[in-house]
Amino acid sequence: MEHNKVDTKLQESSYDDQQKWVLDSSLDSRGGVPVRARTGAWRAALFVIANEFSERLSYFGIVTSLVVYLTTILHQDLKMAVRNANYWSGVTTLMPLLGGFVADAYLGRYATVLLATIIYLMGLILLTLSWFIPGLKAFNQEICVEPRKAHEIAFFIAIYLISIGTGGHKPSLESFGADQFEDGHPEERKMKMSYFNWWSTGLCAGVLTAVTVIVYIEDRIGWGVAGIILTVVMATSLLIFLMGRPFYRYRAPTGSPLTPMLQVFVAAISKRHLPCPNDSSLLHELSREEYTKGRFLSSTNNLKFLDKAAIIENRGSENGMAEKKSPWKLATVTKVEELKLLINMIPIWFFTLAFGICATQGTTFFIKQAIIMDRHIGHNFIVPPSSMFALVALSMIIFLTFYEKLLVPILRRVTGNERAEEISGKSLFGKDLNSSRLDRFYWTLAALTAVNMCFFVIVAKKYTYKSVQSSLAVADGGDDVEAASVGNTSKYT
Repeated sequence: MEHNKVDTKLQESSYDDQQKWVLDSSLDSRGGVPVRARTGAWRAALFVIANEFSERLSYFGIVTSLVVYLTTILHQDLKMAVRNANYWSGVTTLMPLLGGFVADAYLGRYATVLLATIIYLMGLILLTLSWFIPGLKAFNQEICVEPRKAHEIAFFIAIYLISIGTGGHKPSLESFGADQFEDGHPEERKMKMSYFNWWSTGLCAGVLTAVTVIVYIEDRIGWGVAGIILTVVMATSLLIFLMGRPFYRYRAPTGSPLTPMLQVFVAAISKRHLPCPNDSSLLHELSREEYTKGRFLSSTNNLKFLDKAAIIENRGSENGMAEKKSPWKLATVTKVEELKLLINMIPIWFFTLAFGICATQGTTFFIKQAIIMDRHIGHNFIVPPSSMFALVALSMIIFLTFYEKLLVPILRRVTGNERAEEISGKSLFGKDLNSSRLDRFYWTLAALTAVNMCFFVIVAKKYTYKSVQSSLAVADGGDDVEAASVGNTSKYT
């Protein structure tokens, strides 16, 4: 009887510790274990969403008007303007690969976002100054046959600085916001699911403001004035992001994310001759005391060859002990499953390429088409061509709100879970729209998208989602948090 009372007290103590402290390897601003009531969750995530709003405001204020700028200010023909816009868009799309690597391996997400915002701000400042410094102005007279070379150079340096800044923002800011919610805590896990929806809503609000207010200012008042506004907004968002520093939960950089993946491959190949055990409990995994960061993943049945990396060849012998000390010879189940998750994502990424091609047209040919449309509303107001993009952002905001407030609650209750035509001699792309055959181009995109959607559904249905071990995660819909071991929590009290 006394023994049961002691166990109950220990469980209650562990439960209270998990409610008070955040035990997912996060750190507070002083480097200690975060107090749940003072850090993270929405009190921290709102600062992050505000930063994303301003970044998307600046990015879409530039990207949706880029082709217009290249053709009207820099006097490039349609083909060259679209090529330059796509070059910049391609670089901007690839930069997050570098930014994510730097964040994970060296700087951490907070420092990466901070550095990226400063670089972004430098690009906006240079872009704005190129309209006001006499030596950098595009032209010094009313009628300009060819813009100044100095302005062109300053312009491209500015937008590529913005590209670098975006490369730091995209992989780090959203993830940093997600870090503010603990997966092992039932309430915060539900908040985290809502966070991604409200993150997207804030993103779309920035896009909507950019393609209505900012592009109207660019079109009717001046590019320089729009640059001033974007610079001020970005500087303000930097200050807001810094204000949230005491409330954030931080994660230390863990080294190159590529190294553990390579280690799993090497270990699996070296043990290719060994049979995989049917019982996954025979595979190598760290104990609770040894593994203090992240979460454990359960073994899955796909890509079984990789499971060989977690086989212990000489269990209990001296060679077995030496093998455990080398991650190149023996990997944990969690590391193997993390690699499986990445490999399973590759076909899904591949079949989003067609969507990316279509999405690119929204900031190039669609905008040029809008220029030659009748955009009058009434007698005096003319809709800027880039504002056509507002329909996309507005529809996303409406759908995301509907999804978060109506569809998700209904599905949670129901399921019980938290979770190509006429041929002519004209080229597709001519010097202008009248000499181009965009109709055939769009038909091609429509066909690619239709075929891509079929393949996407197939690979997405076969994707195996991560399976977090139940001993660390609370069951869906449960009200009680599993008690953490006294050995893991006593050091935080």
